Amino acid sequence: MRKQIITGIISTGLLFGTTVAPAAAAVVRTPAQQAKHRRHMKTAKRVGVGAVGGAVGGAILGHPLAGAAVGAGAGAVYDHHKKKEGK
Repeated sequence: MRKQIITGIISTGLLFGTTVAPAAAAVVRTPAQQAKHRRHMKTAKRVGVGAVGGAVGGAILGHPLAGAAVGAGAGAVYDHHKKKEGK
């Protein structure tokens, strides 16, 4: 009896969990919002890649946190350069 109750609760939770997800996935952006989102995602990617590269380099030298900070700064400078490149 106990297993049947637990199975019923889990099954109900899984059923409702799948019906709510598609509604949350429907995000509609205007072209201006999409462009702004894309700019921010590129910035995050460039800074993140710089931080990871700096952390790897810092780990080789023995200071991964300092390397990550320097790498993130380099990624931010590179992002600024890429954004201003065509202007």
